[in-house]
Amino acid sequence: MTDVKITRALLSVSDKTGLIDFARALHGHGVALVSTGGTARAIAEAGLPVQEVAELTGFPEMMDGRVKTLHPTVHGGILARRDLPEHTDAMARHGIGAIDLVVVNLYPFEATMARGADWDETVENIDIGGPAMIRSAAKNHAFVAVVTDVEDYGAVIAEMDEKGGATSLALRTRLAATAYGRTGAYDSAIARRFAAETGEAFPRRIGFAGTLSSTLRYGENPHQQAAFYADGSDRPGIATARQVQGKELSFNNLNDTDAAFELVAEFAEPAIAIIKHANPCGVALGNSLAEAHAKALACDPVSAFGGIVAANRALDEATARQIVEVFTEVVIAPGADEGALAVFAAKKNLRLLLTDAMPDAATPGYNVRNLAGGLLVQTRDTGHVDAGDLTVATKRAPSKNELADMLFAFRVAKHVKSNAIVYVKDLATVGIGAGQMSRLDSAIIARGKAARAGLSIEGAVVASDAFFPFADGLLEAAEGGAMAAIQPGGSMRDAEVIAAADERGMAMVMTGMRHFRH
Repeated sequence: MTDVKITRALLSVSDKTGLIDFARALHGHGVALVSTGGTARAIAEAGLPVQEVAELTGFPEMMDGRVKTLHPTVHGGILARRDLPEHTDAMARHGIGAIDLVVVNLYPFEATMARGADWDETVENIDIGGPAMIRSAAKNHAFVAVVTDVEDYGAVIAEMDEKGGATSLALRTRLAATAYGRTGAYDSAIARRFAAETGEAFPRRIGFAGTLSSTLRYGENPHQQAAFYADGSDRPGIATARQVQGKELSFNNLNDTDAAFELVAEFAEPAIAIIKHANPCGVALGNSLAEAHAKALACDPVSAFGGIVAANRALDEATARQIVEVFTEVVIAPGADEGALAVFAAKKNLRLLLTDAMPDAATPGYNVRNLAGGLLVQTRDTGHVDAGDLTVATKRAPSKNELADMLFAFRVAKHVKSNAIVYVKDLATVGIGAGQMSRLDSAIIARGKAARAGLSIEGAVVASDAFFPFADGLLEAAEGGAMAAIQPGGSMRDAEVIAAADERGMAMVMTGMRHFRH
């Protein structure tokens, strides 16, 4: 028989959402309630009988509550195996009663850290007794149920109702898995905060954790399983967005939408990015979002079909009307006015995400990628260049307008898969070449896409995410009429590339910073 009847429960929670209803349901099943501090007070104030842990252990809470549940009476009641006579004999000898249910959610360390609390307050919000009880209960899940998430209260009561106050091994095992996931995520957050305090970007051991946000229909392809996890940070974006309307978001939707939103976050001016397969097919700045959208769409209206549109300002009705003229999978923005909402509402399948804020492109963080047998970890690419960072390499310096286009183009290139070539004119992309094995191929593709869209790169600037290894890529841009180039520099053949630019009267600047994106 794997069902275990719950006769006594220990409750100690920081988040008291649903606590009283849960405690009342347990009491209705005849469960004796044991609790600590504020949890005990809340239960008592609701008129329910509850025993303080200090009364159970015969030892008072001390040191501002740091020491209260770390006691043999508590952990013996949780860890004792009911099927071993030596365990039950020890319980009898020492007056230890069994605890069949442990309900703990931890001190809000992650929330304390996220709101920028000082070091002392952050450390004080590291829970010790809570994780110890959770781990004890989860280890002894053959006999003890452990609840760490408010979302599981209902499942426990439903099964107790069905089984006359008992829980099944299947439920207890699932709850134990959830519990270890919670303590693992908790310790991971603490470890990262300590590493940050010491200035250690890459400590000997590193943990990344998340909370399940949604299970997806499938991954990149239908034969792959997938889910989305929120990492608990307060960075505005996919994890914090509310979906106003539209179908369920897919794995590819989420990936592409994140790419689009991070791109427009680079700019202070009204910006629109249209993304397909995580690459931009059009990006532009404008005096308004409507102007920016029209310019971005003009870059590649064919690829924009079925794409993602991101804006860095609240959407207005005029922009919304332009967006819905082309079939669009997802629109993401910090907000939308009533007129825009009404326009989008007429397109039931369009997914609209609102975030209430924009992410800061300079906020540090990590990119993590799985490799066989390990994780490849790097800090986010928060690098950017301004006019003062540029070195003019050619005889001709760029004009004011060329310089503005250069800086815009290079920032867009940062978000294009390498090898990346971006042609820009009047703060709008007119041709983008992405993800090619040869930089020359990217330049040819970008020029061809511009022509197919009815655009010209005559007088445009060209940005390369990394240096031109040969002059051929630059010459391809020059043959199309590009008159200025921005690139990191640093090639063994820089002199050859500069000479080719000078020969054609082009202005070229070096950034000293590259933006590979693989």
